[in-house]
Amino acid sequence: MKHRHLGANGPKTSALGLGCLSFGGLFGGTTTDESLACLDAAWDHGIRFLDVANIYGNGVSESVIGQWLATRNHRPLIATKAAIIQGETRGINNDAAHLRAELEGSLQRLGVDHVDLFYLHRHDPKTPIEQVAQTMAALIAAGKIGGYGLSEIAPYTLRRAHAVHPVTAVQNEYSLWTRQPDLGMIQTCADLGVAFIPFSPLARGAFGTPMADPDLQDLGPFRSQIPRFTPEYWPMNKPKLQAFQQLAADMGHNAAALALAWCLHQGDHLIPIPGTRSAAHLVAWAGAADISLTPAELAQIDSLLPAGWAYGDRYTDAMAASVERYS
Repeated sequence: MKHRHLGANGPKTSALGLGCLSFGGLFGGTTTDESLACLDAAWDHGIRFLDVANIYGNGVSESVIGQWLATRNHRPLIATKAAIIQGETRGINNDAAHLRAELEGSLQRLGVDHVDLFYLHRHDPKTPIEQVAQTMAALIAAGKIGGYGLSEIAPYTLRRAHAVHPVTAVQNEYSLWTRQPDLGMIQTCADLGVAFIPFSPLARGAFGTPMADPDLQDLGPFRSQIPRFTPEYWPMNKPKLQAFQQLAADMGHNAAALALAWCLHQGDHLIPIPGTRSAAHLVAWAGAADISLTPAELAQIDSLLPAGWAYGDRYTDAMAASVERYS
């Protein structure tokens, strides 16, 4: 596994991380043993960066990682997040007291005394981002976190926060079918020395091996609402994805590995975090960092899947309510 820096002044870690959202059951039923086996496979393939959040399975994903850490001699870099409040009415809380309390809960579930990266999961515009940066700086000074990050934000928010205290990483959705970060975020991160962490780089499984296909399986209550997977838009997206599978095969790869390799080629400061609870699915793409794509091959991919090719939005309006818009 190749390595990259987690921010210009941050530690080195694996070029690919592992997103641990599905350990909590959002994408379908799972077991602790299945998640532990996935973590073992990740470690065996050189993945040293785990991404989780307090709300994933209402703490289940963090607890699984805590169990894994307690029973293995492994010490990966760990990122977690806070700010989203689950319930009948989903809310966002960026208050210092809330973030500190949620971080303490995460540390307890993980069984550690600090995490390497702590994200503001969503920004509440009622709380100035400068205030959040001051909260994060205090947590760094206290030794609770190694650095801080921001998720689903716009470039202007990154610049404002970074001016108060350097941001380590930004985590926004980015893949071959979600390209908004190309409109300024990836470039701003590079200019500031901030790592860019693409989440859902396999497009919620659309570029998975096997492909997440609502025609063949129940995608669960979350993914089934995403417009791109709905009956209105999926019939137009599926043929393009199948064509990409064939292109990957022609290049000697599977679709998941090629999609991640494309992502890694978009900048040395990118560290994608594909998510899975399946060791078998992980093995299919774990070697993506070793794939070297020529300019001609990148042009082939761009010709087949140019920016904006996907039909439908990446979120429903309700899902996107707390996501910062730009461009």
